[in-house]
Amino acid sequence: MTDWTFHRDAIRTFRFVRCGFDAQTGVAQLVYAFDDGPELVETVTVPGAPFALDGARAAAVQRALRLLHLIAGVSYYKAAVPGEIRIEGAPIDAATAALLERVYRNGLGEFAYRNGLDLRARIRFPAEAAPAPAAPALGLRPHALVAIGGGKDSLVSIEALRAEGVAQTVAWIGGSQLIAACAARTGLPALNIGRQLAPQLFEFNRQGAWNGHIPVTAVNSAILALAALVLGVDQVVFSNERSASYGSLIPGTGEVNHQWSKGWAFESAFGDHLQSHVAADLRYYSLLRPLSELAVARQFARSDHYDAHFSSCNRNFHILGERPTSRWCGVCPKCHFVFLALAPFMPKPRLVGIVGRNLLDDPAQIPGFDALLEYQGHKPFECVGEGRESRAAMAALAQRPDWREDAVVRRFAREILPQLDAAGLALEPLLVPAGEHRIPAALWERLRVRFAA
Repeated sequence: MTDWTFHRDAIRTFRFVRCGFDAQTGVAQLVYAFDDGPELVETVTVPGAPFALDGARAAAVQRALRLLHLIAGVSYYKAAVPGEIRIEGAPIDAATAALLERVYRNGLGEFAYRNGLDLRARIRFPAEAAPAPAAPALGLRPHALVAIGGGKDSLVSIEALRAEGVAQTVAWIGGSQLIAACAARTGLPALNIGRQLAPQLFEFNRQGAWNGHIPVTAVNSAILALAALVLGVDQVVFSNERSASYGSLIPGTGEVNHQWSKGWAFESAFGDHLQSHVAADLRYYSLLRPLSELAVARQFARSDHYDAHFSSCNRNFHILGERPTSRWCGVCPKCHFVFLALAPFMPKPRLVGIVGRNLLDDPAQIPGFDALLEYQGHKPFECVGEGRESRAAMAALAQRPDWREDAVVRRFAREILPQLDAAGLALEPLLVPAGEHRIPAALWERLRVRFAA
């Protein structure tokens, strides 16, 4: 197809062409196309091949592969957002179609908002198959595949599971040296999964493709579900807290959640679908779902084991490449929020030493912290906590002699605090575990005590 050219607005159809997994090499191929254009081939590589897959587990791997193929297509579909979606090969059932429509519509919510697109009526997955039979239990071995991202949240999960005696392997996707260093610091078995996007996608971007945020946690969840079945283990564990379920409130638009696929709506739908459609004994859950961001920060602050290794600065994963010279840029919303969230629970010299400077004593940072407080604007499109958490943390610092004279805190106390209802500024209620979750009951009974303390 050498004469085919990408013309975004002329494209009519997005095609799911085929997918395959080679147990001898550990390589999965996911193939897509627009109209009659060239095949777009993505590869996902699970280390440790060759793999011996028996009949029932081999069939479950194929079901997980198909689900990954369908979810990962969001990276390519968004380039042109055509009106027709075509699934080649075996058709899907209505439950799978409904899940995919939720993932694409909600997961592309920020993308659609920023590009001025309305995708609600456009995304339709064809459901032609009869309802799928209930997925069987496979007798998977008790072991957790834990997603590690290099930040505080996954490290809190890893240490909580270690304390409770849960066997685990830390897993990540892609070539981040920062994540690899954090994974090494855990001293646990590690699984670095490779993912190679179809190279044409970058060329399409140069030719005017729609671009923007995708629900990457949904894609990574599907990748780890496939890896868990290939390895024969029974749990995929993420570290998304309850704050992830709340988006930014945009005047005239409504709620747009940058991290929708980190929220409860995705976790519950995807986890249930894995057990009904892929493998009945494959558990997918977030260990931190009942916690607020501040509660996670309090847990992290209890150990300094990762102080020199972790980073919650997203710019490290976009701008600085694989070997960032500094783990904290100090100016992005993530740096602002993590600094603010840790400050109430950590000695000031320790926190300033971690980040490299005191972000709360820099007047130039005031607009960034105002956004976290939802003061005269909406919450940033970033993985940060709720506005009420930021307001409670800032109010707590305004009471503390070691923080209250810092420029950002002093200005908050003078200009913003008098406008706020004091009843909504208490830290303690935000530290209580609460809300729905998918954590196995016996594990949660032990964790509840740990996380409440």
